[in-house]
Amino acid sequence: MSTLRLSRPGGGSALRTRIGRLTPVAVTAVVVLGLWQAVIALFDVPVFIMPTPVMIAEAFQDDAGAIMSASRATVQAVLLGLALGSAGGVATALVVSRFPRMSGPVLNAAVLINCAPVVALAPIFNNWFGVTSLLSKAGVAAVMVFFPVFVNTTRGLLQVAPLHLEIMESLAARPRQVALVLRLPNALPFVFNALKLGTTLAVIGVIVSEYFGGSTEALGVYIAYQAALPRFDYAWAGILVSGALGLALFGAVTLLERLLMPWHASLHDQAS
Repeated sequence: MSTLRLSRPGGGSALRTRIGRLTPVAVTAVVVLGLWQAVIALFDVPVFIMPTPVMIAEAFQDDAGAIMSASRATVQAVLLGLALGSAGGVATALVVSRFPRMSGPVLNAAVLINCAPVVALAPIFNNWFGVTSLLSKAGVAAVMVFFPVFVNTTRGLLQVAPLHLEIMESLAARPRQVALVLRLPNALPFVFNALKLGTTLAVIGVIVSEYFGGSTEALGVYIAYQAALPRFDYAWAGILVSGALGLALFGAVTLLERLLMPWHASLHDQAS
């Protein structure tokens, strides 16, 4: 019985901690939305410049079925692009960490690819894979995700304590064993930081590429179509859904980070 009594305060304090972290976010959202509504009403801002949050909410409620249906294809492209870009970035980083002389040429090539604007990549990928192809949208997202994952993972793989490397060498560990046992665990925090950035980049890449053509049931196509009508409140409803998608993916990566790295100091600092 005493053990049960002692465990309750801990659970209550954890709940209060979570509420304390969420409260500033909720208050900020309410304040921003309230100011948004008040400024537009006070200065009589035209709808085509900026609709009010109430109008956007009404538009979403009116066309929720079409928006969510369009979101499915976009979500698939974002997830595929995020997976391809992340896998390519990690694999390339593993090769570079194994053969350091390749780091210069590979990094220069990655920088050149990363400097290519999305508006240039989207038509090219549409031409390669087809305008309505899921791979053409995912390819743009993968290119945008690849660079931060590659750079951060390479940094994590190479920033290993010399003492740890000497211990592995003294144990006659093979390069593959060093990578799996030492380098990859050390690189995990860097990988997750890159993935958090990659979630937003993937959403941006897919939405922008859908502007240049795609399936009629795609969020970027929906936003472009509604803006051309013009029904800007409906377009903004689609934009906010795409933002919610980015937040959801960011939260999923953060949750996965907590599950796979409960030992990392940064997570304990955030919890405290």
